[in-house]
Amino acid sequence: MMSGEDGDLARHLEGWDPGPVESTGRIDRWPVEAFAALLDRPPPDVVLPPLWHWFHLLDHPAQAALGGDGHPARGRFLPPLPERRRMFAGGRLEMRGSLRMGDQVTRRSSLVAATAKTGRSGAMVFVTVRHEFRRDGGLVVVEEQDHAYRSQPAGAARALPPGRSAPASAPLTGPVPVRVRTGPASPRAPAPWRLGLNPDEAMLFRFSALTYNAHRIHYDHGWVREEGYADLVVHGPLQALMMAELMRREGVDLVGRQYAYRLVSPMIGPQVLTVHAAPQGLSMGAETRDAQGQVTAGSTLTALDPQS
Repeated sequence: MMSGEDGDLARHLEGWDPGPVESTGRIDRWPVEAFAALLDRPPPDVVLPPLWHWFHLLDHPAQAALGGDGHPARGRFLPPLPERRRMFAGGRLEMRGSLRMGDQVTRRSSLVAATAKTGRSGAMVFVTVRHEFRRDGGLVVVEEQDHAYRSQPAGAARALPPGRSAPASAPLTGPVPVRVRTGPASPRAPAPWRLGLNPDEAMLFRFSALTYNAHRIHYDHGWVREEGYADLVVHGPLQALMMAELMRREGVDLVGRQYAYRLVSPMIGPQVLTVHAAPQGLSMGAETRDAQGQVTAGSTLTALDPQS
């Protein structure tokens, strides 16, 4: 049985049934080179690295269609909730093959589920959208993305799980090498390699621009207080990309596997982000940690069923 809060949110979903939509475009070099420059890395030659398709086939709503938070006020897969606040929760990527520079790709997007739930932080609606990417009619990439929405009036504090205080921003401590050797292996990080990144204000702004994401929590110091954050929020997709990037640079091939990632806790404020191998090893997944060492995102790798 649904609680009162669950029922209130569920009622807004009654009759909401957006149909699928298709879009077609080319995998261009410019966004690939732009993201590589953001990472201070040379661009890949031909094969598009995992998750780098996020810089292509982007939606571009009119400026007048944006809400106060920078997100579109309405959209095919945006649930009809009052005073909606959006959080990226995670997703799953199935690599049936690799996309390449110059490919003409068709993306078919459809709603998988929209469910009202109550957790430790209150009532929310979880929306899962499936994207299928085809080249020459063949299925190359299947992706599902999970988004969490809550009704939250402007200026109201975000509900936090019991016993957890609002995250504070952490200062930058200077450049972190992209690839640095750690000390002796520990139970949490047995692999000898990690990735480091300094997502400062300029990087957060550039990543928002690359993904055409105008959500103000990533670049507007005044707005973040409207959504109950202490400082700018580091993008969840950037953390998912960096976990996949560590795997790619260490030779872990994602083709034929499912890469599942989940955002555990908001990373607040420009600070040092580090990506580590999962406790079971990099071939099983990775995790990102903030400057205090708190895990903010995690990922797992599993083999795809060849019959699926």
